[in-house]
Amino acid sequence: MRAARTLLGIDQKTLAELAGLSVPTIQRMEASHGNVRGVVDSLTKVVAALELAGVELIGEGAVSTVGGRGVRLKARPSKH
Repeated sequence: MRAARTLLGIDQKTLAELAGLSVPTIQRMEASHGNVRGVVDSLTKVVAALELAGVELIGEGAVSTVGGRGVRLKARPSKH
């Protein structure tokens, strides 16, 4: 979420407004380690707001069909 906000040049307050959520909800979601955690309805609102604002969310292992720039974490080597 932080990377998406950075790409858009918006702060947590603006994302909260776009998604129709409170700033503390956005803060809690961004504080999650690994996968973003939250109520499904809130997650759906954030995804919709980011996509409407122009961010393409690319799932792990997925290919961006539209092309263009993107942000993705590299897979970490497994610890055996």
